[in-house]
Formats: sequence, C-alpha cells, structure tokens
Amino acid sequence: MIINAKEAFNPDTIERLVLRAQQGDQTAFEQLYQQCYRRVYGLCLRLLADQAHAEDATQEVFVQLWHKIAQFQGQSKFTTWLHSVTSNVAISYLRKQKNWLQKVVSLEDGGMEQAEIMQCQSLNGLDKLILRLPERARLVFVLHAVEGYRHEEVAGMLNMAVGSSKSQFHRARKLLQEWYDNE
Repeated sequence: MIINAKEAFNPDTIERLVLRAQQGDQTAFEQLYQQCYRRVYGLCLRLLADQAHAEDATQEVFVQLWHKIAQFQGQSKFTTWLHSVTSNVAISYLRKQKNWLQKVVSLEDGGMEQAEIMQCQSLNGLDKLILRLPERARLVFVLHAVEGYRHEEVAGMLNMAVGSSKSQFHRARKLLQEWYDNE
C-alpha cells in the first residue's frame, strides 16, 4: 500500500502504518520513516546543534524504533511516543559523543557556530537562534518549551536538579530575547 500526500498528515494513516510495522511489515516501516524523518531530524538537530550528529542520532532513533515498535501499546499518540524515544536517543548520543561530566560542569559551552547555522537552509529564525544557545540551556529550552516536558521530567532526563532546569530555561529565554532584539 502506497501512501499519497493527502494521507501523509492523517493520524489514522500513521496508526495503520504502526500496526503494520508491529507485524513486521518492512514496507510500512519504510513509509513510517518517510512520514516521520523530518520531525525526528528536527528534534535531534535542536538538541544536538550539529548536523552530522543529528543525522547519526536520527538513524539511531529509527534503528531503535524498529526494535521497539512492538512495545508501543497505543496508550498515547504514536508521535508523542516517537518524540520521547527521539529525545532519549539524542541525549544518550550526546553523552556518548562527549565527556558528559565535562559538559555538565561547563556552563559556557556554546552551540553551533554562525557559519554552520547559516547552512541549515530549512530552519526558521527561532530555530537558528536556538542552535546558538549553550548546550544545557538549549537542551532544557527544547525539551521544556518546544517538546512540552515539565521541568521535573527535564531534570530527570538530564540528571540535574529541577531548579537547574528552571534556571537554564530562564537563561535560554533571556539569550533568545537578546539575540532576537538585536537582529
């Protein structure tokens, strides 16, 4: 079954693809990949602030998704579950790529360089500003403001105190406002 563009945004279509993929249908999984790739890549890019790492993490999300899709029980929307898997994979990827303790101690580690950000043609103004944020502030901002996690959840995901999550969120908002006002 080939999905046409009209059906692409229909949640029922996604759910049918998930059910078929859970039964081992590789074609359905490929279509699910095509439907969800941009969303997963966008979240990975926002969290990792590096195109190559975002591409690697995105592939890892879909590898894990293939192995874990049977665990999806439909108690929430598939996209909600997918975002949770994506967030966890991206954070895990970040921990593997860099010395996590060093990143936690260093509050001033910046995001992407301006030249790299300009290469991301598909990003809007706010996304480009988010990529400039220091890592911890960016992670908290994306997870809380963009993905809708509560500060308690963000703190648990990032192994930090709830107060630190709130502080980093405030810092991110302040930096984004300054940068936006100066553009």
